[in-house]
Amino acid sequence: MAFLIEDSCVNCGACAAECPVNAISQGDTQFVIDADTCIDCGSCANVCPVGAPVQA
Repeated sequence: MAFLIEDSCVNCGACAAECPVNAISQGDTQFVIDADTCIDCGSCANVCPVGAPVQA
């Protein structure tokens, strides 16, 4: 299951920098994860200061 970013995202970009497959990009109001590209590694969740990335 892919990760998704919840509304608690503070737009710091730490998750995007950590993603090994570049599945995370800046959306209109917060960062978003492309579920088709996400490999479910959890790297984004490990670096997020507010715990916004969660398993879908």
